[in-house]
Amino acid sequence: MKWWQYLVKFKLHHLLVWGTLFAGWYYFRAKDFPTQELAIQVTAIKVAVLALLTYTTNLLLIPQLLYKKRYFQFFSIYLSIIVGMGLLKLKIIMALVYPGLEPFANFKTRFYDNIIPVFLLVTTGAACRLIKDYLQSQRRLSEIAQEKAQTELKFLKSQINPHFLFNSLNSIYFLIDKQNTEARQTLLQFSDLLRYQLYDCNAETIAIEKEVAYLKDYIRLQELRKDNNYEVAVTIQKDINGFQIVPLLLIPFVENAFKHISHHNNSRNFVHVELARNNGSFSFCVENSKENHLQKNLLPGGIGLNNVKRRLELLYPDKHLLEIHNNDATFKVQLELKI
Repeated sequence: MKWWQYLVKFKLHHLLVWGTLFAGWYYFRAKDFPTQELAIQVTAIKVAVLALLTYTTNLLLIPQLLYKKRYFQFFSIYLSIIVGMGLLKLKIIMALVYPGLEPFANFKTRFYDNIIPVFLLVTTGAACRLIKDYLQSQRRLSEIAQEKAQTELKFLKSQINPHFLFNSLNSIYFLIDKQNTEARQTLLQFSDLLRYQLYDCNAETIAIEKEVAYLKDYIRLQELRKDNNYEVAVTIQKDINGFQIVPLLLIPFVENAFKHISHHNNSRNFVHVELARNNGSFSFCVENSKENHLQKNLLPGGIGLNNVKRRLELLYPDKHLLEIHNNDATFKVQLELKI
């Protein structure tokens, strides 16, 4: 790692900036004070006030007010703290340099000499923050576009001929004995799963009803592999409809639950899935019993929890809440989306 990367990582470049400002201010203004100690005190006060105003603006006012389009509150507070801190700084410095002099005598001149420079410097710092955030957002958009292009390319490379696949499934369907209705029904469910992945999932969003139907088909297929020692419960609120969701967003968590379900002989083995809609939000919860030795942060296919979180960050920025509870006996995922 290069030296400047260490500075950025540990925020030492902040100290470098303020230290340089302190040294420059002291160098050019020290001769205006009767003693070196007084010059250092005044310079320290000026730099401290400027740093306080800069960090308050950049870390609090900009993200909490400006970016949330609360413009009147932002500019009101912004100007108020600059004027207020500027006057407080002036009073403290005047008390140090001229103890017997009224601090606000010749107020107009002192206002321009103290408040205006502070305003310009703090505004410069705020402009740097805005430029930095803009460049980061542009880089983020570029990364998202690149990731999307790579995903589409991988999909095209791995895609099989769907017509051949469905023709083959139809042939297998008619080869199955007509008396074996369960096998035929299972094959039809499998066909529906493939059709959803190959055709419906090409859209950026899809009706929640189709995503729920896909989950139901997948869960039914998984139930065929389990005996009476395994409990599978699916609870779906009746009014889950009328909104769109990103395709295949929920299935990794359900796959994970069935993949890592426990195989106890003397205690419950279960997968519970719940879907609900409430006050402009969609909630999804899946919980499964698990073996004590199961590793954390695993999802099927080597995806990993971090990758699923990344997908949510890309597709639902600031519109989702994901909670994962992993203890010795159970694994639980709770996801809430703003819709």
